[in-house]
Amino acid sequence: MLTLCYCPGACSMASHIVLEESGEKYNARKVDLAKGEQRSPEYLKINPHGRVPALGLDNGEFISENTAILPFLGKRFNLWTNDLSREAQMMSFIGWMASTVHPAHGHIGRPERYASDPASYDNIRATGKKNFHENLQEIDSLYAGKEWLFDQYSVADPYAFVMYTWGIRRELPVNELKNFTALRDRMVKRPAVQRVLEDEKIPV
Repeated sequence: MLTLCYCPGACSMASHIVLEESGEKYNARKVDLAKGEQRSPEYLKINPHGRVPALGLDNGEFISENTAILPFLGKRFNLWTNDLSREAQMMSFIGWMASTVHPAHGHIGRPERYASDPASYDNIRATGKKNFHENLQEIDSLYAGKEWLFDQYSVADPYAFVMYTWGIRRELPVNELKNFTALRDRMVKRPAVQRVLEDEKIPV
């Protein structure tokens, strides 16, 4: 049985949604980031990076990072693609989300990760917010004329949905992003997403 280590509202929500979509039984383990549980010796044995998500596999091993977990779950639960060029595009999107969009958001909430001088924190936050908003606008453009980002519903869509909820958290005008907001509307109609939102207490 799979085990998901997650924190409500974190990027692990994408994997949480995919697991709920699957209908397969899994273990869900909340990790309280605010209390520093991710830095506990017990959790660092699971994920030495001290982050979520971490996914426990059937053999007892754990993997981390959305760039590994989402393709793994997508292939397991038929939320991936069998087309080689489409797979490259999906990997490119997931990689961009993890390497660019997520860090831009990180600059807003955790400027201390990027500078040692507190005097620079406000500038880091402001720059991060600008960059993150631009990223959300780009995601909005990717959904123009599409129901789902790729040919059918896939792991890419819950990942994008997480970023929309982060836009709400940062009080960005995400409602002006019509294509992205339409994705939000489609997502919240899905029973699996509703269960995750109830569990994680995330406003949408």
